[in-house]
Amino acid sequence: MANPSRRFKTAIFEQFARIGKAISNPSRLELLDLLCQGPRTVEVLAKEASLGLANTSQHLKALKAARLVETEKSGLFVTYRLADEQVCQFFRSLRNLAETRLTEVREITREFLANRQGLEPVDRDVLLTKVREGAVTVLDVRPAEEYRAGHIPGALSIPLKELERRLSDLPRDREVVAYCRGPYCVLAVEAVEILRSRGFSAFRLEENVQDWREEGLPVATGEER
Repeated sequence: MANPSRRFKTAIFEQFARIGKAISNPSRLELLDLLCQGPRTVEVLAKEASLGLANTSQHLKALKAARLVETEKSGLFVTYRLADEQVCQFFRSLRNLAETRLTEVREITREFLANRQGLEPVDRDVLLTKVREGAVTVLDVRPAEEYRAGHIPGALSIPLKELERRLSDLPRDREVVAYCRGPYCVLAVEAVEILRSRGFSAFRLEENVQDWREEGLPVATGEER
């Protein structure tokens, strides 16, 4: 029979393993990434992650069992949110670790961007400096509810699906820097392609609102501009 010290260590690591089991599915990781942007109903999460409602509910149930997410019911709708900000920080650390240790992450990203016109690498520090100084038009192309939950101060909210009909809202004499949910979100990629095809000088900012906050920079909330 195991001694008390061994039983203690086994019990503790079994609890740690609950987190590992809960996130051992790519769809669940994507759901966490989406919830880092703000609370969502099951229906919205299913649509954004291209999953069926039943499948989405099962994945969220697993995340809730590990106490990574919480729920709030309003009428017929159930809204999910992260249990607290540490969950998003954990996801961000996991993403950074994968980027550092797995060359496949870089290869998959490079292959995806290779033939996308106008998405050549740009100097990240120069771009960030321009954003901080207000020297460019910062464009948030996420859904409006994500913008309201948190955005880069001064950013203009134009969800990707509205971009083509709202091009007149953008000044043509300034560079446009589009951002969305982070380096693996394709909304900003598609936005830059649209803008470049319409004659704008446009670039993609890989950082998301959570990265911005982690760097100690201000994050605004509230209605879209």
